[in-house]
Amino acid sequence: MKCMYCGCEDSKVIDSRSADEGRTIRRRRECINCGKRYTTYETIEDTPVLVVKSSGIRQAYDAQKVRNGIIKSCEKRPVSLNTIDEMVSNITKKVYNSMEQEVSSKRIGELVMDELKKVDEVAYVRYASVYRSFKDISSFMEELQKLMENSKN
Repeated sequence: MKCMYCGCEDSKVIDSRSADEGRTIRRRRECINCGKRYTTYETIEDTPVLVVKSSGIRQAYDAQKVRNGIIKSCEKRPVSLNTIDEMVSNITKKVYNSMEQEVSSKRIGELVMDELKKVDEVAYVRYASVYRSFKDISSFMEELQKLMENSKN
């Protein structure tokens, strides 16, 4: 951090305080060279993640959209909102922890299916039927066969 008065890069922190309801740290600094004091603010950089749809359109990642899709697939199933929120949280962490600035909608769909498979197989099949857009009953049966084989193992 350069001193705003002399441009020196060496300073010492005299005081640190939380600001902006804990989202920012306010630091009082003193320049080693000229002795003048100045204030700096430290915040977490919020880098948006863009979702690349199959059409090529890009839009900001929206956890609420993921949540709505999971809620639709879990309708009339014994899955609590708390469990749904945990799934959304897990998916969101994986999206942001990938350190990618762009994530394909297919990748997000796969993450949703992974989470649903752990929680409720019927909700998983519902989501997969829309996500994979089964063309006929045989492709639907193939997915059910895979699911049944995995549950036996």
